[in-house]
Amino acid sequence: MGITVLLADDHGVLRDGVRRLLEATGDIRVVAVADNGLEALEKATEVRPDVALLDISMPGLSGIEATRAIMARFPKTAVVILSMHSSMELVQEALRAGARGYLLKESAGEEVVKAVRAVAAGRRFLEAGVTELVIEGCIHARVATAAHLTARERDVLRLVVEGKSNIESAAALGLSPRSVETYRLRLMQKLGLSDLPSLVKFAIRHGITTLE
Repeated sequence: MGITVLLADDHGVLRDGVRRLLEATGDIRVVAVADNGLEALEKATEVRPDVALLDISMPGLSGIEATRAIMARFPKTAVVILSMHSSMELVQEALRAGARGYLLKESAGEEVVKAVRAVAAGRRFLEAGVTELVIEGCIHARVATAAHLTARERDVLRLVVEGKSNIESAAALGLSPRSVETYRLRLMQKLGLSDLPSLVKFAIRHGITTLE
């Protein structure tokens, strides 16, 4: 029967080219196509493909949103993201959503065939450039995880990410607002983080707050 594939991309020319490439293999069949995220989810419901090959930027639902929905309903379908974007954040978000593979459109070609076969066999597939991004992300995460926070620093971090102002945090901890600001800046330097969203992610990841 071969490997069945759902192909979703809002660029018709690229979609048709990838379809021809896959079907020329003899062991891969494109059983459904879609040009937006909502249609991709509908087609996945209809055909239950072995592999869903999804563009990351689609109207309706993005490829990442469609990945989450497909994985929630059809966990046996392996998702491969096909994207023009190579940011570390997007790659990590796609993998967290459940994608088993990630390819850049600019270098897809035969890599698409390799990716489909790999994820259908239960393996992950990241092209070389994407693998480098994932490794870099792991290195940065390890640096942040290895940072040893004092009890006071953890208290300040928790209050800051929970939305407390410097004045409110200072009152809760018996510090001056200027001291709280100093702790906050020191935390960001110590953890190698540059903004509040990054602090929030770190605090949740390490159990300092749940934001509930």
